[in-house]
Amino acid sequence: MVNKIDPAIQKATEEFRRKFQALREEIGKAIVGHEEIVEGVLTALLVGGHVLIEGVPGLGKTYLIRTLAQAVDLKFTRIQFTPDLMPADIIGTTIISEDPASGKRSFEFQRGPLFAQIVLADEINRATPKTQSAMLEAMQEHSVTVGGTRHTLEEPFFVMATQNPIEQEGTYPLPEAQLDRFMFKLLVNYSDKDELKTIMDRTTTGFQPSISAVMTGDEIIGAQKLVRRVVMAPHVQDYAIRAAMASHPGGPYALEVTNKYVRWGVSPRAVQTLTLGAKLHALLDGRFNTSFSDVQRVYLPAMRHRMLLNFEGEAEGISTDDVLNELLEKTPTMTEAAA
Repeated sequence: MVNKIDPAIQKATEEFRRKFQALREEIGKAIVGHEEIVEGVLTALLVGGHVLIEGVPGLGKTYLIRTLAQAVDLKFTRIQFTPDLMPADIIGTTIISEDPASGKRSFEFQRGPLFAQIVLADEINRATPKTQSAMLEAMQEHSVTVGGTRHTLEEPFFVMATQNPIEQEGTYPLPEAQLDRFMFKLLVNYSDKDELKTIMDRTTTGFQPSISAVMTGDEIIGAQKLVRRVVMAPHVQDYAIRAAMASHPGGPYALEVTNKYVRWGVSPRAVQTLTLGAKLHALLDGRFNTSFSDVQRVYLPAMRHRMLLNFEGEAEGISTDDVLNELLEKTPTMTEAAA
């Protein structure tokens, strides 16, 4: 017996797919290539997560985020992280204001650039850990607390951070607690020859792309709610859980590569990310239920920043993605008990 999908849900799914494609096309007017990066950023936006984008300077990370801000009707701010940036420069501070008429003084909270809906944290690993940690409450709770007073951020709230590779001089590794707040970590690679030619043709001839806003804040919030209604069957959920637990050294689902090279496995947020990312990809395929392949599509960006390698892994030049690819390959989709 085939379950019939509610016509209203089916209509909402079709609209979701149309809006996602419209966003991708608008961004494509300015960004050449990097389809996986664009898809990852849009996925995080439409499920309510945050994104960390890593790559060497000059690969278009900031330009991508600026273009997305133009394609959605949301308030946008850019924060340039530097070593001398202080937490109050991001969150805001309480100042003393005086009424010109009465001369009465009072404390007033002056909001910082964090009070927006899309926040670009540019080169976030250039700032000290103290300043980086100022983003923690905002990213998790969508609010900030100053002087004992809680200030709520406007929804939808989306942080997109860029960072240069950790091995470059003048950078500070992000604290593990903050890395865990990012839904995805996306790696921007070099463009190929054809893409470079297109970039040169666009950027050295006076070409100015016209980006239109194709999605509102209310539509994004509606999309986030729709994603959470997608069904994940118990056997698919079990696979997502086991695929995450495969990163736990000494655990019941750990593989040989885990015990040999992994120091710390992923947190429960990784499973949440796998679940939400899989649900979104199911919608993009016109389905209202998830599959194993949906989980696999988001496995690397959801896991790579949450798992720490041990000394042996680092000494042998093993990358986190190397370990994750092996976990993905060797973790069975179905257990014998489930089968």
